[in-house]
Amino acid sequence: MVHSIKLFVPQEFSFTQNLHYLQRSPNECLYLIRNNSICRAIPLGEDIAVIEVSEAPQEQAIMVRFLGDTAPTDSVKRAEVAAYVRDWFDLNTDLVPFYTMAETDPLLSQAILSFYGLRNMGIPDLFEALCWGILGQQINLAYAYTLKRRFVEAFGHSVECENEVFWLFPKPEDIARLQVEDLAGLRMTLKKCEYLIGVAKLIADGELTKEQLLAAGSLKQAEKQLVSIRGIGPWTANYVLMRCLRIPNAFPIDDVGLHNAIKHLMGLEAKPTKKEILELSAAWANWESYATFYLWRYLY
Repeated sequence: MVHSIKLFVPQEFSFTQNLHYLQRSPNECLYLIRNNSICRAIPLGEDIAVIEVSEAPQEQAIMVRFLGDTAPTDSVKRAEVAAYVRDWFDLNTDLVPFYTMAETDPLLSQAILSFYGLRNMGIPDLFEALCWGILGQQINLAYAYTLKRRFVEAFGHSVECENEVFWLFPKPEDIARLQVEDLAGLRMTLKKCEYLIGVAKLIADGELTKEQLLAAGSLKQAEKQLVSIRGIGPWTANYVLMRCLRIPNAFPIDDVGLHNAIKHLMGLEAKPTKKEILELSAAWANWESYATFYLWRYLY
């Protein structure tokens, strides 16, 4: 049985930078960081794999080790795990053009030196990405993590492995069956409860999929599909298109964190206006999502 997978990574990749990003909240409930490695459970149909991702010593690679007795015997499922990790760490994106553009950009030139190898750490599951976007609306990041933990521990599934409990994000089919009252214990707004159930129903019914959004043909068309859903505005749509769909020009321009990062870097007394951000970002064409992710890095 195969107990580990080696994934080769691009030169423009830093495990340390990405690990630092993943450590930004002590209240994360979907993975565990220990001994410079990340452990998490990944659903594989009816099975669950618990993996540990670490840097491969002296190699341009990361190691994915299966914990306990969770290693899949099926090569197709092992390939599924490898694809998940590659997507999670965004290993398939060539960052050379981004770095070339950013070298001469007043806002990004220092960021790419300070955070070289940082990847747009993704949320591969569409339902999880949408829920995280909805949960984070109009509240601070710390409370968003609290809401996510309540949601996951109330409606998700857990598995015990090597004396640790690993949680899996709730399935849309399970949330779609709920009533708003069932979410009362999470202590969030009635509207957010309605939005979560509404999105769950769309995904459970097959009316909203990653494939469908990717087939939209353009950022604007994919954004249009998402904002037609109750509870999803332009910020949430672009956040999901950036973190889940990997659309390079997705741009959550209304993001407060982005505004604060620009204000900090430019020494401004007030947050920049939308017009100012559009002017500053004119050179970022097709790299808006990465530019945003690098600027966010100044906030933690």
